[in-house]
Amino acid sequence: MADKMKIEDVLAKLKGWESAEGDTDAITKTFEFEDFATAFAFMSASATQAEKADHHPEWFNVYNTVEVTLTTHDADGVTQKDVDLAKKMDGFAAKLA
Repeated sequence: MADKMKIEDVLAKLKGWESAEGDTDAITKTFEFEDFATAFAFMSASATQAEKADHHPEWFNVYNTVEVTLTTHDADGVTQKDVDLAKKMDGFAAKLA
């Protein structure tokens, strides 16, 4: 099982991520893209990475916006798995911008 990290330490490592509203054991970020196709490409790339890591995001998509929440349920908080996936997602978003 992965070790739970302090949310302040996690957020210091990530740009644009914040503590999920009402949940200090999760991080969240909203990604906005040019159109639905680009948002879907982001989700596809992220899904492939999440599956490889066996670590799956909670997300919500409407048109060009994808809201992502990350937490490690078996650790009851945020772990290095979340940091790694967040960084991958940031990279995918930057490539698609």
